[in-house]
Amino acid sequence: MAAGPTTAEKRGTGRSRGPSGRPPRPEGRGGLLRSSALRLSLIAAGVLLLVGGTVWALYGSSWFRVERVKTSGTGVLTRAQVESVAAVPVGAPLVTVDTGAIEARLRDELPRIASIEVKRSWPHEITLKVTERKPVLLMEKSGRFVEVDATAVPFATVTTPPPGVPRLVLDAAASPSLRRFDADRLLAEAVRVRGELPDAIAKDTRVVRLSSYDSVTLELARGRTVFWGSAEHGPVKARVLTALMKATPKAGHFDVSAPSAPASSGS
Repeated sequence: MAAGPTTAEKRGTGRSRGPSGRPPRPEGRGGLLRSSALRLSLIAAGVLLLVGGTVWALYGSSWFRVERVKTSGTGVLTRAQVESVAAVPVGAPLVTVDTGAIEARLRDELPRIASIEVKRSWPHEITLKVTERKPVLLMEKSGRFVEVDATAVPFATVTTPPPGVPRLVLDAAASPSLRRFDADRLLAEAVRVRGELPDAIAKDTRVVRLSSYDSVTLELARGRTVFWGSAEHGPVKARVLTALMKATPKAGHFDVSAPSAPASSGS
């Protein structure tokens, strides 16, 4: 009768053995390191290919180059004027366009521009969004007119005055105000008064006359005048003037320099 397996043989049951009958050796640390290094090398190669492809697409290919310029927001200025000064490099890679330099160039060379936004519009366009200054007062000088905006910035000189914009007359040359406030400050005060006029009165205003810091007079259509005084308490004066003109529609002169005691006279 054949003998059964020995205890040693029983303990070895279930193990795979190599050709020599011995169990295979586990993979060593060197093999694991080689495997990890190979994976990292493949990842690095993939990243390099991706970066290289992106750089080539942006700088070397024709896929993302400037083909056109789109300008919006112009009124007095023309698109041709704006685009000429912008000098966008058509044909250049879109990514290389210096939008900040274009903005600075437009602000410096076209003072009518209050703000300018230059953007890349992928894949082939540069957009120029213009906001022009709007005149609120005109200063006559040698037969021409200097336009002044709502921030008291003189920004352009024109030969024909734009309609509906009142003329500013500064009669402060002999005024003590010039000892305390320079011409720029007085200009800012006149602009402040103009900005606080009610719409209906602003449309009727033909001249804003400033003789001193606290002496502003409005000359309206049909020969009417308003003594405004200083620029202080503008919103209150505007409300009082509106009510006073409704209460005395035939008056020719209105005084709201002291809004708590307004007056009207003449016809």
